[in-house]
Amino acid sequence: MTINVRELKTLREEVLAANLELSRLGLALFTWGNASAIDRERGLVVIKPSGVPYETMTAEDMVVVDMEGRPVGGGLKPSSDLPTHLALYKAFPLAAGIVHTHSTYATAWAQAGLDLPAEGTTHADHFYGPVPCTRCLGDAEIAGDYERETGNVIVETFRNRGIDPASVPAVIVHSHGPFCWGTSAMDAVHNAAVLENVAKMAILSRMALGRAPSPMQQSLLARHFERKHGKNAYYGQK
Repeated sequence: MTINVRELKTLREEVLAANLELSRLGLALFTWGNASAIDRERGLVVIKPSGVPYETMTAEDMVVVDMEGRPVGGGLKPSSDLPTHLALYKAFPLAAGIVHTHSTYATAWAQAGLDLPAEGTTHADHFYGPVPCTRCLGDAEIAGDYERETGNVIVETFRNRGIDPASVPAVIVHSHGPFCWGTSAMDAVHNAAVLENVAKMAILSRMALGRAPSPMQQSLLARHFERKHGKNAYYGQK
């Protein structure tokens, strides 16, 4: 498959901007983390190159691949997490952008192997319920196609637990870190920033109380989520 990569100039610029925003917000140190976006009409994904420092990246460095991960544009290797992104794009048709970070507080929940519960309205404004933590990958999954299996265990978590990926656009991968998705690469960055902040709030509340707080009322969770995302949403401007 051959394409004119200049036709994807806007998407490559968007993906560059999303990756730079991860760094600017402190969600990705050094070369940690990555952002991607998809052109579903053409079946192409644009993603950060592997191991390239944020401060030196250009839009032309963004790597274009097809849905099987075959490079079709850009001379650099794609992020090593590409197979995870592809698995999520295939399973979650609503996702137009995906972000992976090792942000401190969200990763602390990953290392604890715990769901991030909904305990306040900041959480409820963005995630309709707990942000799930996946199960551990098995030894065979780790030894095999590890990055693809990471995507598979995320998809398994949402399907087995009946979680709508549109209502909870984030996941915590056990012992690893968060993945978030959204309506664009920059929207996925936004969700990653929110996840990091509510993860921090949850840890600080535990430090203040010396225990886990009680879950928030279901009615309050629903009211806050629905006023921003429901069919009769009234938050913000029309």
